Formats: sequence, structure tokens, C-alpha cells
Amino acid sequence: MTPDFPILSVLIFLPLAASLLLVALRPSQALGRGFALVVSLIELALAAVPLFGSSLYGTFPGAPGGFFLFEDLPWIDRFGIRYTLGMDGISQVMVLLTSFITAVAVLISWRQIKERAPLYYALLLALQCSIQGVFLSLDLFLFYLFFEAMLIPIVFLSGVWGDGRPVYSAIKFFLYTFIGSLLMLVSIITLYLMHGAQTGSYTFALPALVQTSIPYGLALWLFAGFLVAFAVKIPLFPLHSWQPDAYADAPIAGTLILASLLSKTGAYGLIRFAYPLFPDAARAFTPVLYLAAVFVISYGAWIAFAQKDMKRLVAYSSLSHMGFIALGIAAWSPLALSGALLQMVNHAVTTGALFVVVGMLDERAGSKDLAAYGGIWEKVPALSFFFLFFCMASAGLPGLNNFVGEFLVLVGAFKVAPAAALGAFLGIVLTLIYTVRLVQEVLFVRERKPLELKDLTMREAGVLAILALVAVYLGVHPSPVLELFKGPIALLVSR
Repeated sequence: MTPDFPILSVLIFLPLAASLLLVALRPSQALGRGFALVVSLIELALAAVPLFGSSLYGTFPGAPGGFFLFEDLPWIDRFGIRYTLGMDGISQVMVLLTSFITAVAVLISWRQIKERAPLYYALLLALQCSIQGVFLSLDLFLFYLFFEAMLIPIVFLSGVWGDGRPVYSAIKFFLYTFIGSLLMLVSIITLYLMHGAQTGSYTFALPALVQTSIPYGLALWLFAGFLVAFAVKIPLFPLHSWQPDAYADAPIAGTLILASLLSKTGAYGLIRFAYPLFPDAARAFTPVLYLAAVFVISYGAWIAFAQKDMKRLVAYSSLSHMGFIALGIAAWSPLALSGALLQMVNHAVTTGALFVVVGMLDERAGSKDLAAYGGIWEKVPALSFFFLFFCMASAGLPGLNNFVGEFLVLVGAFKVAPAAALGAFLGIVLTLIYTVRLVQEVLFVRERKPLELKDLTMREAGVLAILALVAVYLGVHPSPVLELFKGPIALLVSR
């Protein structure tokens, strides 16, 4: 069944329709980017509509518990594949985040993309379509389709418009994610066949598959298939080596989406699919996840301190911060999961903003090397202010967003795994060290090279100001977002 207005389908396919239109019409650069901005803002407005309450849509008989929007239609009946979408509080926040970050990606590309701009914006919108599909799918076949579809536009965005070694980095990212996804596909097909053999009903529907009885030994292997696919996206050690290259060599909007959105699809997949489908296997893997999370927190921070390239430094910083999300998921308690989900939003905003600021500096100075900067506080005070602000937010300054998320994760993890929480806390100390170094090297030491820098334009200042306001709001008043997570988390941990 579908509602009178299938808003979930519109959220997925509006960007795709706009993408195809851009490819077909091939408008001028100015018209193409303007069209992409209008579509991304419409998408953002539609994503915000569910915030006004599910009463706008009525009730949906047959919807899984906790989902206030639901669309279900037959698709490939022969194989039990259905077109099933659903929105609960978790996916609601992720969809809104995707729409927001995509609009930011369009705005920061405004002057940077000068060649084949319509194709560039078409790929951005196609990527938004697939990410929205990941966050809304409740049929595992449909989910896998969208999960794989993300690869195509991001590989082309990185390979064509990136710098450094873009083709190498894009291929490396493709191979890691494609191989990991194949392992997940094997697990999905095995689960599908087992459920059909037990019940006589062959289906990819998540609510049905969670009821499947799976031998413990096999469940470990099936969970491992999901875990590898999602750990590549997050990424977690030792499946992370694609990340620094891909983040450093992609265009700034590509890096923004990789860090802010694609990494979250991995964490979301663990929460929505892997843990509910294989709860006993997930518990058995918990020590491994704790170890991987704590290691990547400290490892990422330590390697970030050694970087001379700002973009790579922020890339390793991103890796470190994603470890806190993995730690919260591994703890699998209401408090830790709330912190992990909130930190998914915080990381997207804060780390994404840092990448944006680094891109603006690179656009002005033509370099991402720390040695090229120094003393820019007096030259570009507005840009320097936002650089300092987002560095402090990333470091977990109380009153800003990262502090709340990391605090909830640490407290929730400490209740069930004190040693893991302590190890993660020590990683915060390393975060402070590389953050102070970054701020000092760029803003306050004596100027090393004469740079003619221009301060922020109105467009750039507006983008950074909005990101900063979101960071402050989530830091001082996170309860509305946490309230959206409360019901879905209660259902998840009760299984």
C-alpha cells in the first residue's frame, strides 16, 4: 500500500529525475548549478515535512512497529521482492541530513566546478537518490540495490573532478566497497533461502527475515558478511586504507559526501540490518568491534598528528571520530546507541565543515600543505574564525555538538565495557593534540610564505554560518533529535 502522496518515493526519485534531466538537456554551467540548487532545496523542504508529525499522513496498517511512514508495493513477485520503504525516527534524521549535506555540496561547488558542470551536478543528485534509498529501504534486495548504486556516481565524481591521484583512489575505493558488498550479498541470499525453506514464503522483507531461525555457527558467518560490507564504508581497521586516499583526492563536495553521508550508510546498516538480523552473532562479535573501535580512535588521531597535508589530516581525524560511532553501536544499549546516532549527525556537520573550510583555503592558496600557511588570522578573519570554530567543535569543546555525542557514547559504553570506554577516552587526548597543532600551524604561527588571500564571500559565509548554527544547536539543545531516536532504539534493543 502507498499513501495518497508517496513522499518517501518522491524523496528518492526526485533527485534522480533531476539528474536525468540535466544529462539530457546539458544546460549551461550557470543554469545547471542553479537547477541543482533548486532541486536540492526542494528535497530539503520535503525531508523536513515529516518533522511536523505523522498525523499529516494518517495510519498505515501493516507497517512495522515504529515506522510512521510506509510504502509497500509488489515488484518482482516471483522472487518475493517488494518495493518497501519505511521511515522511523532514525531514518527521518538520516534523510534530513542527506538533503542538508547535498544542498551544502551544491553550494560549495558553485565556483570550483568549471568543466562539465551539468554532468557533475547530475552525479551529485544521482548520488543523493541512492543514499536516500539506503536510509528508507525495508526490503533487503532493494537496500542492496541502492547500497551498490552509490558506488557509480561517487567513483565518477572522484575520478573525473578530483586531484592528486583521483583515478587510483577512486578505483581503490570501488574495489574495497564492491568486494565487501559481494560478501553481504552472499549473506542476504543465504538468509533468503533459509527463511523460505523454514516458512515456505520466500521474501527479502526485513520484518519477516528477522524471525528466521539460524544455526549459531552459520549466523556468525552471515553476520561477518554484513559486518565487512559496513566496516568498509564506516571505515574500521583493517578495512580503512582506501579512506585517506579517497578523501584527499576527491573534489571537496565528493569528500564532504564521502565523510558526511557514505560513512553513515555503513553505521546505519549495522544498526538497521546486521544487529537485528543476527543478534546472537552480533554479541559474539562485540569484543572484536570494541577492539576495532578503540584502535581506530587512537590510530586515526595519532596518524592525523603526523600529516602535513590538511585534507589528509582531517581525513584521519574523520577516521578517529567514526570510531566513537562504532563504539556506541558495539555497546548496544539505549544510551550508547543514542550517542552513536547523534554522533553520526554531529560528525557529518563538523567534519564536513572542516573539509569545506580546507577546500576554501586550497581554492585561494592553491595548496593543502600546512607549510604553505601561517598567520592567516589577520588576513582572513572570517574564514579563520570558522576554521577555529569547527576545529574546536571537532575536538569536543563543551557547548558544541561533538561533545554531547561523544559523552553519551562514553557513558553508555562505560556501563557495559569500562575498558573500551577508557581506551576511547584516551583517544580524546590525542584529538586535542593534533587539533591544537592544526590551529597553531594555520592561524597563528608567523607567516611562512606571502599569500594573497581573500576573505569569505557572502555565499561561503552563509554556508559556514548555517553549519555553525547547526553545531551550536546540537550542542546546547540535542533533545529534539534524541527524542526522535528514542522509540526506534527501544524497539531495536528489545529484540
